[in-house]
Amino acid sequence: MAKNLYFSDAVTSEQRMYENIVIESLKMYGQDVYYLPREVISEDNILGEDIESRFGSSHKIEMYIENADAFEGEGDLFTKFGVEIRDEATFVVSRRRWRSVVGQIAASTIRIPRVETEDNPKSGDLIYLPLTKSLFEIGHVEHEQPFYQLANLPVFKMRCNLFEYSGQDLDTGVTDIDSLEKDDTYQVVLTLANITKPSSLDFQMGEIVKQTTSSGVEITGELINYNTTTNQITVNRIGTSDGKIHPFFVSSDNARRIRGETTNAEADISVFLEDNKISETEQNSIFSTEGTGFIDFSENNPFGDPE
Repeated sequence: MAKNLYFSDAVTSEQRMYENIVIESLKMYGQDVYYLPREVISEDNILGEDIESRFGSSHKIEMYIENADAFEGEGDLFTKFGVEIRDEATFVVSRRRWRSVVGQIAASTIRIPRVETEDNPKSGDLIYLPLTKSLFEIGHVEHEQPFYQLANLPVFKMRCNLFEYSGQDLDTGVTDIDSLEKDDTYQVVLTLANITKPSSLDFQMGEIVKQTTSSGVEITGELINYNTTTNQITVNRIGTSDGKIHPFFVSSDNARRIRGETTNAEADISVFLEDNKISETEQNSIFSTEGTGFIDFSENNPFGDPE
């Protein structure tokens, strides 16, 4: 016998009311978070991985954290490489709210190729939780839970892992997020001399600076700090046109001057200093100094067997 034609669980008015109740509940019991769409700058077409990506916008929206007691995952692990934090969380967001706050903007201005609107969150996007000051990366988006209540799917469930920062460009407009790029990246401090301003504009924070080697390789980086008193600039996110390692270098040659792509300001580099934020907690020198007291580093045969 077929289903009774006089009863239906797909009434539009009931579906809309159910969705409104879900949205109201998320606003009452959820958390304000920032959704960060990933913008892929270059992609490995063989492995399908993003070689370089950036997060250039943030969208504030309410989400519910499904983990009531604590974050899931393996928690804090002590390994031979140090402490690893493997927290996981599941975020619940309204479909209608996500599409209106994030979907249309991300699709038309960030994603490649451009589309009119996006239907759902993407794996690889980030969620910033101000409550714990944590960034989570979306690993999987579940779109069929709860399973068709009133023949409707009102929410997305995003299963996320704690994000491991690896040099991505962060220009979201949220200070707590953008500071990660300045506090946890490899940086160099360059002292400038003979500054010229062809466009009457001085170097400015956020612009890309460039220096060319004698072999024609372009060294680029993002200017994140400029001290006009000492004429020192701090640069991070350093890259090269040939994909190899080439540091900025001291030079007074006109063809080797550093130049700002936005302001066209130019200068010689008189002093080059590394400010490696990544290596601040390394203990190589401590191990080398303390270890000489009980380890014979001159021993060629670590097993002690006759050669």
